[in-house]
Amino acid sequence: MSTRPNRYDASGDLRTTSARWQARRLNPPNPLWGSNGVAFGPDGLLYVAQFLAGQISAVDPATGDVEVVVPMDGPVQSPDDLAFGADGSMYIADLVPGRVWRRSPAGEYRLVSDDVTNPNGITCVGDRLFVNEMKPDGRLMELFPDGGDPVVLTEGLALGNAMQLGPDGHLYYPHMITGQVWRIPPDGGTPEVVAEDVHEPVAVRFDRAGVLHVLSRGAEGIVTRVDLHGSGTRTLVTSGLTGLDNAAFDAENRMFVSSYATGGVTEMHPDGRTREIVRRGLDGPYGVTIDLGGTVYAADHYRLASPAPEDVTTPLLLPFAHGITADGELLHYTSQFGTVQTYDPKSGALRERARGLNRPIGIAVAPDGGLVVAETGAGRVVALGDGENREDGEDREDGEDREGTVTVLAEGLDRPTDVAFDGRGRLYVSEEKLGTVLRIEADGGTGVVMDGLGAPQGLAVLGDDLFVVETGPRRLSAVSLTTGARRTDAEDLPVGPPPGVVPRTEPALFADVMPGMARRFAGLAAAPDGTLLLSANGEGTVLRLTPRAGEGTAAQPVR
Repeated sequence: MSTRPNRYDASGDLRTTSARWQARRLNPPNPLWGSNGVAFGPDGLLYVAQFLAGQISAVDPATGDVEVVVPMDGPVQSPDDLAFGADGSMYIADLVPGRVWRRSPAGEYRLVSDDVTNPNGITCVGDRLFVNEMKPDGRLMELFPDGGDPVVLTEGLALGNAMQLGPDGHLYYPHMITGQVWRIPPDGGTPEVVAEDVHEPVAVRFDRAGVLHVLSRGAEGIVTRVDLHGSGTRTLVTSGLTGLDNAAFDAENRMFVSSYATGGVTEMHPDGRTREIVRRGLDGPYGVTIDLGGTVYAADHYRLASPAPEDVTTPLLLPFAHGITADGELLHYTSQFGTVQTYDPKSGALRERARGLNRPIGIAVAPDGGLVVAETGAGRVVALGDGENREDGEDREDGEDREGTVTVLAEGLDRPTDVAFDGRGRLYVSEEKLGTVLRIEADGGTGVVMDGLGAPQGLAVLGDDLFVVETGPRRLSAVSLTTGARRTDAEDLPVGPPPGVVPRTEPALFADVMPGMARRFAGLAAAPDGTLLLSANGEGTVLRLTPRAGEGTAAQPVR
């Protein structure tokens, strides 16, 4: 097995080339695309599901070596948990399309069931297979890999997740919304609560001594240890690992944990001390921006993150963030699941600016201080103002925050992805599917500024030049807004899936009533010092592009 220090390129090298720019990583690459369900296989390796990538990797706990086992261009779209049967088969909960797969020891795939909504927690008891649903009023079911209708053991789960058979022969599972842990016999019966007031439970696991461990999905990395079948004591251990997702115990009773927010694999000791096995980092990133103080922020799906040479910090967890822009001391960000919010890093205050939009991605601050958003799913570019009423006309109570009014600036577009303003206040939008960059006129009309591009996404204006990230050919292109002259500024950007991987059908944005899969977005931003910041989402870094000697500009950027 070969070490993969970089999920994009096995060499780990930054291969970006440019005669105009010097590229430098602001943080180390992430070997994984986040980390979700984990389970030890019969070979002693730790298998790690990566929901956002649609792949599963095997990790050697002794060396940290990583090898892709279930590739992102295979039949599995969004693996969130996995378990091994008695014959060595891997069973996979494929959350967004609602499927459960069996992967044989020979590597062959067979669909076990597509009759599950948001399958998440999955476990094997001998040759029996159980799965639960991560949704309100979810079900816990037994599935039959060799055929047969599912058997529902119980309903009413308040978002199920990682579950396991306990030493008493019962299945234990969390209710994420209510902060409870429940159990039920595998043959059915009346479910019962075994633990309440558990901090944000996301997974239940038993160590080799039969002690229950409940992982928290919060920022502090809390694990609640409950000795249900011994003294009954409950202890809390705080690890500092943001966004815990799942855990597995090896034969020596060592605990290895995953993180949906930061990826990586970490050994956690009983006292909360940790040892890195696979480095953590950025799951995406998606959009990127820089504030007036020079702090770089990346929208990283489950969080707002700040890249740094040794680590990535998490100023805000669980916002679902994709596009982002700084505005003085504030950060405005979009979620492809329909919302636009404003975050104040100093006070921690959050303000909703819009909701119910159709996959908003790119966002920019207009010259008048308003917000402009690329509403990708609706084919529109819209402006958000601070109106007194919601768009649907429903008034809010006095004193409550109000959604801004939504004004359409351009419509009838195909896949508008990012937006940017130049120094004269003119608005530009990238059209990913059509391969163009358009200027939006005051009357809502559009004019082509660049065409023939390959999946253009992130936009930024620096001085008189407009820059765009072409995610198809993986290059940075530029156009002079004065002369119209075009050029290629950088090539071999680590954006998109790994080279040679052809992505399969894109999973749905929503899974039942829950968020599904967000589209990848390679954001771009101009910094006050004349550099560019690029979301290198192929490898999980933010790149700073600095002009080489003689190529710099004194012009100030416009967001």
